[in-house]
Amino acid sequence: MICVLGDAHLDVVTRVAWPPTEETDTPAATWLTVGGQAANVAAWVTALGGRSRLIAAQADDLAARLVADELSRLGVEIVGPVVPGRTGIVISLSDGGQRRSMLTDRGVGTELAAAGLIGEWLDDCEWLHIPAYSFACEPVRSAATAGAALAAARSARLSIDLSSTALIEAYGRASFRDLLVALQPDVVFGTQAEAAMIGDVLGERLIVKLGAEGVRAGGRHYPALPTVPVDSTGAGDAFAAGYLVGGVALGLQAAARAMAKMGAMP
Repeated sequence: MICVLGDAHLDVVTRVAWPPTEETDTPAATWLTVGGQAANVAAWVTALGGRSRLIAAQADDLAARLVADELSRLGVEIVGPVVPGRTGIVISLSDGGQRRSMLTDRGVGTELAAAGLIGEWLDDCEWLHIPAYSFACEPVRSAATAGAALAAARSARLSIDLSSTALIEAYGRASFRDLLVALQPDVVFGTQAEAAMIGDVLGERLIVKLGAEGVRAGGRHYPALPTVPVDSTGAGDAFAAGYLVGGVALGLQAAARAMAKMGAMP
């Protein structure tokens, strides 16, 4: 069982024909899916043959039912409090290949509180995976820290995804490095830009995602697998899920699958 603590929301993924032009139309193709970095990882875990449990605050609106139904269909177990409010929505603008930009409204995703955690949710977990988004603000920051402590008490391993350069900058680079040192994760995933922001405090526990070049793990470079790139949204989440289930090789397979389709879900 792999537990993931974070949020789930709706993703609107738009592939534009060319950069948007002001005051006129831009041709695009748009997909509506379930998303959220935590939800993405949990869904990819089940798609790769593992078991997953998503620990997240859930809204009480119609979108929350859509999100819960889809994650359940994908085999993800969902636990967490229902919080009055709206489900988050993230709009991803994709160029149809390697890059994307995101407009993020997290809704109630930040409202998971430490007091709302139940230790039994982590009793059978081999890994607890926490996206750095879960450390962005209170109360979810305290919930993530408490979840890491509950996992450690149960001898579950901890993994963290650095998630966003903007998030690390807002948190403070030195403060975020201190947080990682305090939590002592077994593995951390990050892009080259994210990894550069935290320096070498993690040693070989840091796995650097290199996009089309693959990953760097344990001092070794692993090339990406051949694929036809359609959309990079969620490829890093797919890699993280694959790594937690079966190591680098499965992570690279999952990332290649994710790149070959629109949207972040399997």
